[in-house]
Amino acid sequence: MRNTTPTFGLYGESDAQRPDFWLHWETIASRSQLHNWEIKAHRHDAFLQILYLRGGTGDAVLKAEIHAILPPVMIAIPAKYEHGFRFSKDMDGIVITMAASRFGSPGRSFVDAEIGKWFSTPHLIQLDQGDGAQSFLAQTLERLCEELQQGGLFHTDLVEVHLRSAILMAARITAARHPEMSAGVETDARMKALDSLVNRHLRDHHPAEFYAGHLGISVTHLNRIVKATTGQSTNSLIAGRLIDQAKRDLVFTSAHIKQIAYDLGFNDPAYFSRFFTKETGTTPRQYRIEQHAKLTA
Repeated sequence: MRNTTPTFGLYGESDAQRPDFWLHWETIASRSQLHNWEIKAHRHDAFLQILYLRGGTGDAVLKAEIHAILPPVMIAIPAKYEHGFRFSKDMDGIVITMAASRFGSPGRSFVDAEIGKWFSTPHLIQLDQGDGAQSFLAQTLERLCEELQQGGLFHTDLVEVHLRSAILMAARITAARHPEMSAGVETDARMKALDSLVNRHLRDHHPAEFYAGHLGISVTHLNRIVKATTGQSTNSLIAGRLIDQAKRDLVFTSAHIKQIAYDLGFNDPAYFSRFFTKETGTTPRQYRIEQHAKLTA
């Protein structure tokens, strides 16, 4: 059956092709009272949403599932996810809409990537259970609401700081409830730490044991993480980084191949040539010639 769920740019506006903003907010009442307090099932291809609800009651319809809204509660809606709401007329809260491209896209920071992953599924977080983390999250959302409504000096930056803090705290709360999510975050953090270590020690030619020791895990565990993430062993990953740097030096510098070998930590240029040939199927000299020919073609 053809999907008839409407796709909107922003809660009814169908102009999401070229959004000239990354964040929009409004009260629940300002939009919902125009539609008899019911937002029918729809989705946003280019936007993520957070609802912070402080009073009233209602239902959140997430695909085919109905979830009771019992404020205070925070609800996170992924892009492309079918959702709708039914609110009581005394519902007190706000909805924040963000450009999905702000998080998780190539070139963004590690934190943005983690936020993007967290937003891959919907979340409904109760904030009245007496938990310290949930209380802190509620306070942060309140500060965000105050900043959105009042503005002032450094308004844009403070909005982003409060919003990111709220999302990261929400991600921590849900990760604590779902160990598999926490394990994924831990893996990503270790891969980030490994990446930093390899960049720092690339020319030292340390084996996998060196990096495992610095990360406080066994070589077997490190290889398992690297294999699951990249499809390679740790030593293969390191070798690949050396080759990538060698290729850049061969193409974009005029340094002699011997000098490139020394700069990359090889004491024997002949061994560097054998290493490069084994990994790439061509000698450093031939690779340089071929790439220069492509650049000048």
